[in-house]
Amino acid sequence: MNKKAILRKQLIFTLVFVLSGLTSFAQNSVIISGQDPSRRVITTAVPFLNFAPDSRHSAMGDAGVATSPDANSAHWNAGKLAFIKDGYGFSLSHSPWLGKLVNDMSLSYLSGYKKIDENSAFGLDLRYFNMGDISLTDGRGNPIGEFNPRDIAIGGTYSRRLSANLGLGISARFIHSNLSGNMSASGGTESRPGISVGSDIGLYHQKPILVGEKEGVWSWGLTLSNIGPKITYNSAEDLDYIPTTFRAGTAYKINVNPTSSLTFALDANKLMVPTPPTYKTNADGTLATDSNGDLIIEAGKDPNRPLISGMFGSFNDAPGGFQEELSEFTVSFGVEYLYADKFALRTGYFYEDDSKGGRRYFTMGAGFTMKRLGLDFSYLVPQVQNHPLAETLRFSLRYSIASIAVAAAEN
Repeated sequence: MNKKAILRKQLIFTLVFVLSGLTSFAQNSVIISGQDPSRRVITTAVPFLNFAPDSRHSAMGDAGVATSPDANSAHWNAGKLAFIKDGYGFSLSHSPWLGKLVNDMSLSYLSGYKKIDENSAFGLDLRYFNMGDISLTDGRGNPIGEFNPRDIAIGGTYSRRLSANLGLGISARFIHSNLSGNMSASGGTESRPGISVGSDIGLYHQKPILVGEKEGVWSWGLTLSNIGPKITYNSAEDLDYIPTTFRAGTAYKINVNPTSSLTFALDANKLMVPTPPTYKTNADGTLATDSNGDLIIEAGKDPNRPLISGMFGSFNDAPGGFQEELSEFTVSFGVEYLYADKFALRTGYFYEDDSKGGRRYFTMGAGFTMKRLGLDFSYLVPQVQNHPLAETLRFSLRYSIASIAVAAAEN
């Protein structure tokens, strides 16, 4: 990758930095995901696709691969949706994003489902990330105009039981990312909205078990999400990966008594995109190039690889070897207490290695259900003071009914 491509890419990535009162994105040290950009963070385009969108699972430390199915299953594991009990329902979630820094950034998520028959279900979802009004600058800090960056993703999900305990689900979505409109970058490069598609595949297994005299359900899940072609904001030669992610999780729900239950959930996640290599530098600290003007890789592998090679090569391309590969996994742990299917208390913890962004935070939340209508909220507490994600709130409104006949009878 030559220096010109690096500069173009830098400009695109600065468009996802938070303005926070500054006149240049490049001067700011916070990425919208809450990671520290001074670390060896793996960056992708459209990172909002991996943000926990709903209040239930964000209150459980962002763990949701193997939890019980609900209207938001399309995000966490499409294989869960076939096991949902109600006939149809929807969920609407909203979160002011980075509220300690800006007041006009938000993430919204609308999802719904319909049971087709006893063994299958269909779902739709819409995700909208509004980055607020910002001042764009070029690579030299010169202003190039005002704009409201926004990302949107629209998807559909089909989920089916393969057996009494095992489910398989697939999702497909259209992704539109408008970071700078049609404004020109430095050097006359014309920017444009990025367009891509992504797909998910998820497996979900649940099985009733007995521990002593207590009844419970043990479940596990695997999912590959956002599998899709690279996205570009200017030219076909300058492509960026979307956040293809591998998730594995397990959960155990135990019935404490006839009216109460506890669920423990654990997830491990990894971005399946190339790890940035380290480049050779000259004695004066500048990047060294070969005779063709390309940067010289000192350790690691060339990140400019095709989709499949980038995905599966992401498990052995870190410059630091196996130890760095392990550091690229994030871990989420959550607990949910449910009383009479009416009231829920939740808490959790999210861990990311310091070298890969350093996000570490506790989460908590609650949920209330009255007949078919429910309300959930969550709250995030980082371990680091003055963290950009501090005091992040999420609110979710949900509605579901067992069937049209049941709804008519209740009314």
